Amino acid sequence: MDKLRITGGRPLEGTVRISGAKNAALPVMAATLLTPGLHTLRNVPRLRDTRTFARVLETLGARIAFEGDRMTIDTHGVNAVEAPYELVKTMRASIYVLGPLLARFGQSRVSLPGGCAWGPRPVNLHLAGLQAMGAKLEIEHGYIVGRGVKLKGVRFGFDVVSVGATVQLLMAAVLAEGTTVLENVALEPDVTALGEVLVACGARIEGLGSPRLTIRGVGSLRPVDATIIPDRIEAATFAAAAAMTGGTVRLEGVIPDHFEASLRKLEEAGCRIRRAADAAEVSGPRRPKAVEVVTQPFPGFPTDMQAQMIAVCAVASGSSLIEDTIYLDRFTHVPELARLGASIELQGNVAVVKGVERLSGAQVMATDLRASASLVIAALAAEGQSVIDRIYHLDRGYEALENKLAALGARVERVN
Repeated sequence: MDKLRITGGRPLEGTVRISGAKNAALPVMAATLLTPGLHTLRNVPRLRDTRTFARVLETLGARIAFEGDRMTIDTHGVNAVEAPYELVKTMRASIYVLGPLLARFGQSRVSLPGGCAWGPRPVNLHLAGLQAMGAKLEIEHGYIVGRGVKLKGVRFGFDVVSVGATVQLLMAAVLAEGTTVLENVALEPDVTALGEVLVACGARIEGLGSPRLTIRGVGSLRPVDATIIPDRIEAATFAAAAAMTGGTVRLEGVIPDHFEASLRKLEEAGCRIRRAADAAEVSGPRRPKAVEVVTQPFPGFPTDMQAQMIAVCAVASGSSLIEDTIYLDRFTHVPELARLGASIELQGNVAVVKGVERLSGAQVMATDLRASASLVIAALAAEGQSVIDRIYHLDRGYEALENKLAALGARVERVN
């Protein structure tokens, strides 16, 4: 099993190009199931998750080819409706195929998902929305099964904001009969980007970027031809790494508005940030200042940056408070950061971080994707050598992370 060996204490300096967003690529890949054709996606990150999702599509009959960051998906031959447990258990986003299969074929057999070990992440909102649209769904032997489904437009409000459920119902509604109104939808850029892709394919969607979407069903769509938006969480992670190490990193190929909440919080912590249309330059302070953070749905501070911000606060002057209101038990990185010398006390879903002057290298274990990133940036700032185990989590969401860090001057290597 691969590990990362990092010798810390060196500021990051230079320019890094941010990859396409995994959380934007996966829904667009699922949307190719809505219509037969040859689909083209560009700026697709080379990640474990995008490769796993490609295998899911292939089990349904799609033919997929990769050329650099360009992916072509041929869905002419899609004729199966079962997404098997062996693949779906490894990645929760595999459930995105459910809505497109029901919309195009009127049937599905999709395994209940797996994925990250932290937090209850039920699919009840996905199922409730599809059932409101007329889908008769049963849970049979761990699979979500739909037969003879004819989706119809409906007015449906989400009890809580859910990116996954918004994406699911948006894809299902574009081919449903009649008009669907979705209320209290997620506003994340990944959702808006998917909607824009669907509109370019012939879907009729109003309200993108607002809490209410109106979707008028159409009879068919054109094949997808899209460029995936940049990964705002990867960009914010590199910004946090600059803050921790006191370096200056220029992020290229980004949309600063997409991670503005993270940039503002890093400015509050003492960073100097210059924004451009497609770039941002982050200069870290000699030592960060303590901050208070509360995670919120977009455009608020993202839960996917909670772990990285705790790492920054671990070396800040003063005490910081980080509250996660999205996933209340997403703190498995805390004991591992403590092994590096961080002083963190958990009080329910609030982390009280008492900043120390320096961290020290240690052997630590990654527990999920963003926890892994927090350990990496903490190790970059620590004195001495750290070894981070189970980095397959990183490979799910960060493309060539060690190569990008090395290009910025970090002493990092992947070892088996």
